[in-house]
Amino acid sequence: MFTGIVEAMGRLVRVEQAGNLYELEIDVGHEIARDSKEGDSIALDGCCLTVTGCTDTALRFQAIPETWQRTALSDREVGHSINLERSLRADDRLGGHFVLGHIDGTGRVRSVHREGDDVRVEITCSPEIARFIVSKGSVALDGVSLTVVESEREWFSVALIPHTLNVTNLGERQVGDRINVEVDVVGRYVVRYLDEMGLTHKSTS
Repeated sequence: MFTGIVEAMGRLVRVEQAGNLYELEIDVGHEIARDSKEGDSIALDGCCLTVTGCTDTALRFQAIPETWQRTALSDREVGHSINLERSLRADDRLGGHFVLGHIDGTGRVRSVHREGDDVRVEITCSPEIARFIVSKGSVALDGVSLTVVESEREWFSVALIPHTLNVTNLGERQVGDRINVEVDVVGRYVVRYLDEMGLTHKSTS
């Protein structure tokens, strides 16, 4: 379980395929590396992965083909920054919203507009994802908990404040980039219940 409050940005220093797995090594800095151990769950750009190895400054992870195909981690190259969040402890504050680290799919940056000090970003996505996203609701993009500004059938928008731009890699996203999307799990359960009650119209596209 995570909150969508990014702790730090790491740097991808190695990515390679080993058999049917993909191995990643992230330079995370002394503090996070020192406080992490094999078996820990850490969200990388919103994807919950298990630590498989540690050094003084870096952590290693393995991703299965499903993760590689379903998420934007496969777009990341050596040198790219990665949002990091360690799993929620029982005594932590819940600063964002409940984030599972299970990516529902990817969206693509459609536009980036500066509005005063904020940046408005529009994301295209499939109708299957968009049906769970509502205006003023929550969504996690590359592991960052954000409030939805607008929501339509195949796109939605969020506003990024200067702090978010400074402490996450969302400020690096450009038009055309893929981005990991995790919808609000509470909304997903509500829609599932309404579907089973026959109270919603399921998309057939």
